[in-house]
Amino acid sequence: MTIAVLAVQGDFAEHEDALRSLGADCFEIRQLSDLDRPFDGLVLPGGESTVQGKLLRELGLFEPLKRKIESGLPVFGTCAGLILLADKLSNDDNVYFAALPATVRRNAYGRQLGSFYAEEEFAGLGRIPMTFIRAPFIESVRDGAEVLAEVGGNIVAARKGSVLGIAFHPEVDESRAVHKYFLDMIK
Repeated sequence: MTIAVLAVQGDFAEHEDALRSLGADCFEIRQLSDLDRPFDGLVLPGGESTVQGKLLRELGLFEPLKRKIESGLPVFGTCAGLILLADKLSNDDNVYFAALPATVRRNAYGRQLGSFYAEEEFAGLGRIPMTFIRAPFIESVRDGAEVLAEVGGNIVAARKGSVLGIAFHPEVDESRAVHKYFLDMIK
């Protein structure tokens, strides 16, 4: 199984390490020609969603990736990646891939000082570690999207079909449960 990891900005290397530890092959998407390689799934990492959205457009990656996601390519977005996947942002007029029917609040927990760690239930995985760094949360889901995890009454993970979006950073924790969940979605 081959996973493409968007590598224009953010914590892409940590996702690659996590996926490789589970036996997946990975490569980085940095330019349009990288999309010529076949791949089974896509990871949109944490980082800065506005910068990633701008670079996706400037590099000519946005439309081809949007078409792939719309045609059913499994995609996993963490933190900024969740923002890129949401079809609505409650505190920002930008919309990017609009693949997950969810309303997301950017920087919902505040700035860097609002970062925190929790261990909570994730549907089908049990209690897992969750590290939140300048994290968003999901205010609501619709159109059949499934809530997978909540922290403090806020939705922090949701899925609809081949689209998985989470507000936290599983790549910085030792647990590989969420990455395995994504790989199992593809199988």
